Amino acid sequence: MGGAAAAPYVLRGQSRQANLLFLMSDQHQREASGCYGSEEVKTPNIDELASRGVRFDRTYCQAPVCVPARGSIITGQYPHAHSARILRDALPREARTIAHFFRERGYVTGAIGKMHFVDESRRHGFDHRLHEGDFQRRLTNPEREQLRSDQGGAGGVEGRPSRLPVRFFQDHYYAEETVKFLRENRDHPFCLWCSFVKPHTPLVPMRRYYDLYERAKLTLPSRPADDLTHGFEGHLIRAKERGWYDQSDDQLRRSLAGYYGNISQMDACAGRVQDALRELGLDKNTVVVYTSDHGEMAGAHRMWTKHNMFEQSVAVPLLISMPGRMQARTARRELVEHADLFPTLAELCGHSKPAGIHGRSFAALVQNRPYTRREFAYSEYYFCHNVFTRDDRYVGKPPILMVRTERWKLNYLSWGRSELFDLQKDPGEFRNAIDDSGNAGIVKELTAIARRMFAA
Repeated sequence: MGGAAAAPYVLRGQSRQANLLFLMSDQHQREASGCYGSEEVKTPNIDELASRGVRFDRTYCQAPVCVPARGSIITGQYPHAHSARILRDALPREARTIAHFFRERGYVTGAIGKMHFVDESRRHGFDHRLHEGDFQRRLTNPEREQLRSDQGGAGGVEGRPSRLPVRFFQDHYYAEETVKFLRENRDHPFCLWCSFVKPHTPLVPMRRYYDLYERAKLTLPSRPADDLTHGFEGHLIRAKERGWYDQSDDQLRRSLAGYYGNISQMDACAGRVQDALRELGLDKNTVVVYTSDHGEMAGAHRMWTKHNMFEQSVAVPLLISMPGRMQARTARRELVEHADLFPTLAELCGHSKPAGIHGRSFAALVQNRPYTRREFAYSEYYFCHNVFTRDDRYVGKPPILMVRTERWKLNYLSWGRSELFDLQKDPGEFRNAIDDSGNAGIVKELTAIARRMFAA
């Protein structure tokens, strides 16, 4: 997966190669952060990271669902290549990951939290591994039942405050363990993943975070009465089956308070890790990344969760801080992909870029050097069992393939009604322009790209 390593990049005033700390959340809509322009969502720690780094405004996941998206981040490959295509697919044991890459170059590797490998016996190059099973073993059987009763099902979108104290929440445990890892490995180069479970549903944060949001004042997303009626019919079926389509304004505000509370609770955990990094003096020699595996509809288009190619679902936040070799408070508008992170981080830490992967490095954007822009971003969605429609009518069909350029987005279905959105004229993606006669050329061009990328 690459040739001989380049000379390790040593940050100013340090005697060893740069560390890598990856802070990751689950299902964080890009716009639901202060640093991305929200005047309502409170994310002081993520905002602080943005203030000393580069904010990427057009980053796209390789699949709007957890398992394949995460597989693409750590392998640099698209889902059809790394083979973890749907929620029940384990990332293959033989998959080469960023952890293998850094471990071979002398790093201690760790993954703490929700990596969603499906089969957690497959460590995928991470020497140190803690996951939900480790957290659950800290609770008694009655406490586990208390937690299930308090939180409800993983897909629930009813927003309400939790009745439980902090020790019942996984992310606080993961933050604690991440701080321990940093202390124990401060004298060694490390590649560490700290992966939180929030703000993923259920929308039941601790009360102090839920109460940060006055429901009556929350801004609701646009929800036209005919939403989802002009594109792929599966999204309308799913939204109606799950009761999202007719959610009242009051119900939506409670859901948003729960979702935003989840975000703020996760942000506090990320802040704890960042504080420890500074206290240990590691901030001077560590590349820090924040992103989420995919977005969250949060009521937009009368939908919740993901499993579609709308911007709220497939676009993700991405922040990178690299002390000493970058201009802080920079925002970049170039299109980038999650698959690009592997080669980018390898290059930022001074190593040769891995070969034989789909992603390509955008390290030049972090370091304010010349960069050849991507012409498009690509993503794919395979229909997952039990979570798309109740009858699984689409499971097994070819995936939705997204090609997103500066102006256009094609969501291509080889067997059904595709979608084309003019993001310049219709940034909310409310009008499917696939049948407009004047768009035949762009549809043909983007369809060819989608087919080529899927075959790559």
